[in-house]
Amino acid sequence: MEYTRLGRSGLSVSRLVLGTMNFGPETSEDDSHAIMDRAHENGINFFDTANVYGWKQGEGVTEQIIGRWFAKGGDRREKTVLATKYYGSMGDWPNDDLSSALNIRKACDASLKRLQTDYIDLYQMHHIDRTTPWDEIWEAFSVLRQQGKVLYFGSSNFAGWHLAQAQEAARSRHFLGLVSEQSIYNLLTRWVELEVLPAAREYGLGVIPWSPLQGGLLGGVLRKQREGGASRSTSERSAGGLAKHRDAIEAYEKLCADLGEDPANVGLAWLLAQPGVTGPIIGPRTAAQLDGALHALEIKLDDPTLARLDELFPPPGPNGAKPAPEAYAW
Repeated sequence: MEYTRLGRSGLSVSRLVLGTMNFGPETSEDDSHAIMDRAHENGINFFDTANVYGWKQGEGVTEQIIGRWFAKGGDRREKTVLATKYYGSMGDWPNDDLSSALNIRKACDASLKRLQTDYIDLYQMHHIDRTTPWDEIWEAFSVLRQQGKVLYFGSSNFAGWHLAQAQEAARSRHFLGLVSEQSIYNLLTRWVELEVLPAAREYGLGVIPWSPLQGGLLGGVLRKQREGGASRSTSERSAGGLAKHRDAIEAYEKLCADLGEDPANVGLAWLLAQPGVTGPIIGPRTAAQLDGALHALEIKLDDPTLARLDELFPPPGPNGAKPAPEAYAW
């Protein structure tokens, strides 16, 4: 396993992040526990979850599954860099969502209880709150840190401007601020390169891509369809994107075949090669899928291959040939 620092922090994390969103809805608790054990066996120490995962309002199903895994002992908690998120609604009463000081306190305490731990390594805002002032958010966060409940703070789905707001507000209070940003990022969805990635690099935030394979579109979807191996849910979810990008995806799968690599692993390897990326979130439903993703760490894409990928999936902006944020300029 390869490790890197999370942004400008001193925290060492694996370059593949175990995403747990499938734990509960798609993967049984026993299988989820087996996947987490397997992740540790392979050196993955960075686990990502959220209070809303499990998609039963107020229950925190996925966090509970992780908590019962921690309770088995064997240094499971001590070996894990635990990241969770708050923001989404966890109840029907006012202040059961968003980033008021009240909800931050309630949400953190509830996650700690479900996760059966007394601290969270990385506590992330799942979305920007457009109404709560940053002074209130950072004051609430500082209390959590003083209480030893949270060590680091991160964001998710923020624009570059939001990152600048957050970091400048933290700087005015002499706080460390955010150390990470979790954004959708993959070969088909590259718009974070315009502002989010440059802002994250400037402020020392590690970028954690979610949906690295765009819902399966970059995971060999055409080959799986030919072989009859594409799941119904994946096929339905990716149908619109496949129709729009079919020619590029077909060429991509041919390129991967010429490289002798699985398309999913090439998509992960491309992200690992991008400056500022800490590591993509993989969301295996089975231990076999986890084992397959580990190979991405061994793939080193050469310059001609990277150039060909840029041809198939062009960088965003009117002048995408320039490094962002100069892609805006003519």
